[in-house]
Amino acid sequence: MKHVIVSGGSRGLGLAIVKHLLEEGYMVSTCSRAKTSEIDQLTSQYPYFQWFQAEIGNAAQTALFVKQACDWAKETQLWAIINNAGIAKEGILATFPNIESDTLLQVNLHGALYLAREALRVFLRQNSAGRIINISSIIGSRGYTGLAAYSASKAGLDGLTRALARENGRRNITINSIAPGYLDTEMSSILSDKKRDQIIRRTPMHRLGTVEDITPAISFLLSDGAAFITGQTLTIDGGITT
Repeated sequence: MKHVIVSGGSRGLGLAIVKHLLEEGYMVSTCSRAKTSEIDQLTSQYPYFQWFQAEIGNAAQTALFVKQACDWAKETQLWAIINNAGIAKEGILATFPNIESDTLLQVNLHGALYLAREALRVFLRQNSAGRIINISSIIGSRGYTGLAAYSASKAGLDGLTRALARENGRRNITINSIAPGYLDTEMSSILSDKKRDQIIRRTPMHRLGTVEDITPAISFLLSDGAAFITGQTLTIDGGITT
């Protein structure tokens, strides 16, 4: 059984990833700022699942989370981390408060840096291959009005993916990004009805994505079949960026 760490696994896409990996037989640990009823249900259902309280974006809490997760799964080597934790806030930059930009970058980008660093240290101690998957966004490559700070955080995540792939390829550690389009999750609830309808009309598949559109790609990048794929950003957006 392989151990996978998922950040921000208490709801939305993160929760779907956790459930999917558990169903596929992975040992999974996750973290979030607060526990949810879904986490309690998974804890009672799967003995190889564990939740920890941690605020991704806080370096000390992130380091403690990885240590606790690896101590819990001490009989199993860490195989992968999935940098999923993220927040989205909308606003024209000229009037967007600096504190909001700082918070967004701290969670979405700095948090991924902290978690990747801790995981890489574990991989090096284990002297083993490994996987890092960063959950990015099409907004990081295309940009949308009112999402400058969010776009910057996701573009940074894709840059992190490429740089880490070069740093760690010789150690058989692959690093890739998955860039979803707009998904029908709680995070997309910030969209107005007008913008939501506009996005659907512009998407060739004529719908928002679902978490089930993303989880198979996670499985593939974790598999042996993806051992020679690194430094890439896989776009899953129903064709809207075509």
